Amino acid sequence: MLTHPPAKIRRMFELIEPIATITFSEAVNEAFLALGMRDYWDGYFAGRAAPLGLAPAGVVHAVFYNFAEGEVARHIPWVWGKITPEEAIAVRERSSAAALRQRIGELADQPGLARAADLATRAACSAPTEGRALYAGLRELAVPEEPVARLWHAATLLREHRGDGHNAVLLAHGIGGTEAHVLLALSLGMRAEDFGRIHHLPKAALAAVVDGLRARGLVDAAGGFTEAGRETKERIEARTDELAAPAYDVLAADELDALIAGLEPIAAAL
Repeated sequence: MLTHPPAKIRRMFELIEPIATITFSEAVNEAFLALGMRDYWDGYFAGRAAPLGLAPAGVVHAVFYNFAEGEVARHIPWVWGKITPEEAIAVRERSSAAALRQRIGELADQPGLARAADLATRAACSAPTEGRALYAGLRELAVPEEPVARLWHAATLLREHRGDGHNAVLLAHGIGGTEAHVLLALSLGMRAEDFGRIHHLPKAALAAVVDGLRARGLVDAAGGFTEAGRETKERIEARTDELAAPAYDVLAADELDALIAGLEPIAAAL
């Protein structure tokens, strides 16, 4: 039984996503490039995989779930010859907090942000770690004291906790990583071939993935959703929300309402 209504759990996902994903912005990319990374993806893998330590490419590939074969190995372990995981964690936190502060302006110094950061951190540090490797790695890191950095850290924890659960649901439904991107593209009204995360894949390989989904009755002849495909996507998202919900059990109903209210202007500014 859920402690909070499903709509509020989904709303939290919508609010933490823009806060956590500031870490994938140009300012953070520039900070990693300054430390010797060759391109955006070097910095992405160094920063996001750093809580796993010096894990080999195969482990990072398994934990991240939705990258095509060989993509992780182009960056891991090469990045660890230029930067340590500890350094990657530090630069990611520092540059993400700076980018967040810059983007939200005066909101960064208002009491509401500190209150939201405190509530989000309580939730982020209370969720179960079992079966959630990336979230568990992040939980081992020190929580920043500065409010903007603490809010970003909490949002990242909550995002990766949900993401680990999402991967488990995809696996249970027999949906592979590239297949998940196809379903996401279709839910956004895009053709798989035009979706940024997979459009670079060899045409034959991507076509084979779409054909596999078509054979399962999830994609129609025109490359769009069937009714079964749409229902499967909705079921996966609903179950993902259910698995994300325990993070918020530590908060009373009025505290979750206060957190949502506190995050809304920040997410809107982003």
